[in-house]
Amino acid sequence: MPALFVGHGSPMNALEHDNPFVNAWRAVGESLPRPTAILAVSAHWETRGLAATAMALPRTIHDFGGFPRALFEMQYPAPGDPALVARLADLVAPAPLKRDAEWGLDHGTWSVLTHMFPEADIPVVQLSLDAGLDGQGHYDMARRLRPLRDEGVLILGSGNIVHNLRVMDWDETVPPFDWAVRFDKAIKTALLTGDVASILDPNRLGPQDAWMSIQGPEHYIPLIYALAQKDEGEPLRLFTERLALKSCSMTSVMVGGAEIALPADEKAAA
Repeated sequence: MPALFVGHGSPMNALEHDNPFVNAWRAVGESLPRPTAILAVSAHWETRGLAATAMALPRTIHDFGGFPRALFEMQYPAPGDPALVARLADLVAPAPLKRDAEWGLDHGTWSVLTHMFPEADIPVVQLSLDAGLDGQGHYDMARRLRPLRDEGVLILGSGNIVHNLRVMDWDETVPPFDWAVRFDKAIKTALLTGDVASILDPNRLGPQDAWMSIQGPEHYIPLIYALAQKDEGEPLRLFTERLALKSCSMTSVMVGGAEIALPADEKAAA
């Protein structure tokens, strides 16, 4: 099973039916073999220690404000997967795994899956980001999850390589900041050349650009979870290579799998 990192951007993408991002997510979902389950690692769930959603029916969390009522009414009623949680506990040991019965699926997960797998009939477990880990720690933890790919589980990281809310601009006619363009390009180059050290320590690519692009690590770290799934010699492909809102990278990554059948508008952008 391939592994993915998706730049999820604004929650409003959940309501969209025809833009370059949701069209690409839909195409990727259609191109994948059907997963036995989905393990989602979202920017929007940080904990002390590691936790996983362990309920039979995880709730749809509307963890945002100021958006249209229709967005708050959206539901993604995918089932949970207690057996996958038990498997996770074995894989991450000796690190403890909290079985969480309160969280659910936040918009980093469901705003993407509602386009990739609109029937919501594939079990989904969300894994938290352990706030006590650094980049190398997250990579080592994520690497323990690698056997899940051979068991048909889709590992999905969801965040944004560049994510600076303070300076975002909803006027899409305004070009992105130069530092955002530089940092997004530097990370893409590191991904394609196998420069794992720079992914884990992005200050190597320019500390000022990294500081402006990663205002908090939570949106960046899910990229590490996808990258850690890559075996030596395995292909890594980029899609949705765009910057939105002046300071939000929508760049997405597929590890393994066949060539992505991208929509025409996304091929032109790439």
